[in-house]
Amino acid sequence: MESVGLSLAKPCPVRMGQGAQQQLNVLLVDDHALFRDGLALLLREVAPDVKVFHAGSIEQALRQAQAAVALDLVLLDLTLPGLGGVEGLRLLRDAAEAAPIVVLSANGDPAMVRQCIEAGAMGYILKTSDSRTMIAALRRVFGGAVYLPPATEGTAALPERTAPHAAVASLTPRQREVLRRLVHGKPNKVIARELGIHETTVKSHVTVLLQVLGVQNRTEAVVAVRHLDLGSA
Repeated sequence: MESVGLSLAKPCPVRMGQGAQQQLNVLLVDDHALFRDGLALLLREVAPDVKVFHAGSIEQALRQAQAAVALDLVLLDLTLPGLGGVEGLRLLRDAAEAAPIVVLSANGDPAMVRQCIEAGAMGYILKTSDSRTMIAALRRVFGGAVYLPPATEGTAALPERTAPHAAVASLTPRQREVLRRLVHGKPNKVIARELGIHETTVKSHVTVLLQVLGVQNRTEAVVAVRHLDLGSA
C-alpha cells in the first residue's frame, strides 16, 4: 500500500527546499544506541549533510532542545524508560516548539497515532518497517510531508475526511500558511510568531480552517489534507 503524505512546497519543516548544501540538525531520541546508530545511517542516506544529535531519554532530549543548536527535526521513540509516551511528546513539543516531531513506535494502533497527532506530532513511523519503507518515510518527512502508517487509513480512529479541492482552493494565502504549519504540529503561539500575527488571529484562522475542511480537530485536519498539494507560501 502506498504511504501517506502531504506535499508542502514552503515552508519546508526540515529546510530541504532551501538548498541541498544547508546542514540539517536532527535529534534522535531512543534508549537503544544501536537503533539510533542504524537510523543515523539511514538519515545520511536520505540527507548526506545531516548532523545527528542523540538522546537516550526525554530528559536528555529536553536538554538538547534547549541548547543553542536550532533543531530542524526530532525523531522520537514513544517507549522510553521513565518519562515517555504521549506525555513525553508533549513536553518535548513545548521545548522544541519550532521543530517538527515525528514519532517512531512499534505500536501501530490507530488510536495511539491519533493521540500523538493531537499532542503535536507531524508524523508517525512504525519501527517495524523495513529499511526501504523507513527510507521512503524519511524522504517524505525531509520533503515536508506528513507521514502516517498506511494501515491507519479508513479506520474509525482516524476517520477518512476528504476535503473538496474547491474548498481548499477557496482558502486565502494566509489561511494556507496557517494550515501548513498546523499540520506540521506547530502550536498556535509558534505559528503566530512565524507569521508575525497575534495568537488570537491564529485561533480565528484555525476555526475557519476546520469549518472549511469539515473536521473537528487538528488530527482530522491532517488526515483530510494529507493528499493535497497546498502550494507555496
